[in-house]
Amino acid sequence: MSTENKAGLDALLTPEESVLVLIDHQPFQFANLNSHDPTMIVNNVVGLAKIAKVFDVPTILTTVLEERGGHLIQGLRDVFPEQKPINRTFINTWQDERVVDAVKATGRKKLIIAGLWTEICLAMPAIQAAGEGFEVFAVTDASGSASKEAHDMAVRRMIQAGVVPITWQAVMGEWQRDWAREKTVPGAAEVQAQHGGASGVAFAWEMQLLAQRAGSGA
Repeated sequence: MSTENKAGLDALLTPEESVLVLIDHQPFQFANLNSHDPTMIVNNVVGLAKIAKVFDVPTILTTVLEERGGHLIQGLRDVFPEQKPINRTFINTWQDERVVDAVKATGRKKLIIAGLWTEICLAMPAIQAAGEGFEVFAVTDASGSASKEAHDMAVRRMIQAGVVPITWQAVMGEWQRDWAREKTVPGAAEVQAQHGGASGVAFAWEMQLLAQRAGSGA
């Protein structure tokens, strides 16, 4: 990522410029996930996938050695039921030409990545893609590692390479940007209610209060 793109309005994400790659959210990878609560990662990556669909952001799904590591988690398959993940042998996703070609075919340069594990399946392609002219954003709370230290060191290493760490709800906020963009508000609100944790609960409560106020004619 060039220096001029690290700050200012153009540094923020827009749906029109974004492409999302979700890497190896498979049973084998979850089996040794110790940096986060696995249920949180499932919740966050499914929320990220759903919000990408709301904003029509192209999403590429990948697995590694699916026949041994397991199929992509059901939550992601439910979001994209007709999409077959690209099944790789390369540890570094960015070395698989099918993935790179799929990203380049979108014509988009803001590359958003989440994967298991952070230190390998996320960091390796993120660092390489950043060196090849993409603006790379690593979704840290939809990714995880074998240990907290491994996750933290991977994030630090990616930052040194110019990759921007971000959380999935920050991605959603930057894509929405303006509540006057009414087309995506219902979908974003639904995803927030389903996957936003306490924020989602509070949002649902706010909607209830607003509905009551509207019903009273206030």
